[in-house]
Amino acid sequence: MLGETFGRSYLLRRSSQAKQVDGEEPRMAVLVVAVTTFAVIFLAELPDKSAMASLVLGIRYPAVPALTGTVAAFTVHVVLAVVAGSLLALLPRLTLGIVVAVAFLAGGLFLLFGHSHAVAEGPAEQGRGSQKFWPAAAAAFVVILLAEFGDLTQIVIANLTARYHNPLAVGIAADLAMSTVAAIAIFGGKGLLRLVPVTLVTRLAATLMVGLAGFSLASALG
Repeated sequence: MLGETFGRSYLLRRSSQAKQVDGEEPRMAVLVVAVTTFAVIFLAELPDKSAMASLVLGIRYPAVPALTGTVAAFTVHVVLAVVAGSLLALLPRLTLGIVVAVAFLAGGLFLLFGHSHAVAEGPAEQGRGSQKFWPAAAAAFVVILLAEFGDLTQIVIANLTARYHNPLAVGIAADLAMSTVAAIAIFGGKGLLRLVPVTLVTRLAATLMVGLAGFSLASALG
């Protein structure tokens, strides 16, 4: 009787430990997805036109309302990209892998060979806009909303969503990465252009995307 009781207690402890280990693995997987998404989107967004638009908004308007409107616009675009990526993920495994690989490869090549070099020239400083919170935030929202439609970053977010099948982790990490770049641009001002090696950042982002293309294709064929 006593041995049976101790045996059950031991089995219960082992079962509890196994559940804890099983629970840790999904959390680690989510963390990997979030970190990967943040790194890719952060690097892709730095040389992007929306980062330059954020910089100009920081010059024309007070920083806080400019950042508020910018983050709100980014959130709208992230939601749209995640929904598109979730629909893309419904494709068969092999087809999905090929589509995602081609899209990542195209994005990387675009960054390397087709990206605008307007960043290096820097935006022209213009007169100050409205100093009131809501008009400034609304102006920033409209500017970024229009600038980001069909942008490379949106396509990358959709690809990451389809690749990792975790829209929440991808969406939060992507929104955070884009908002971080916007905050750096808005609060850093034009002096940031002299400190950030944009060409190096662009090449690094392109390398990451090409790597993800190869990994996606290998996973689909494996």
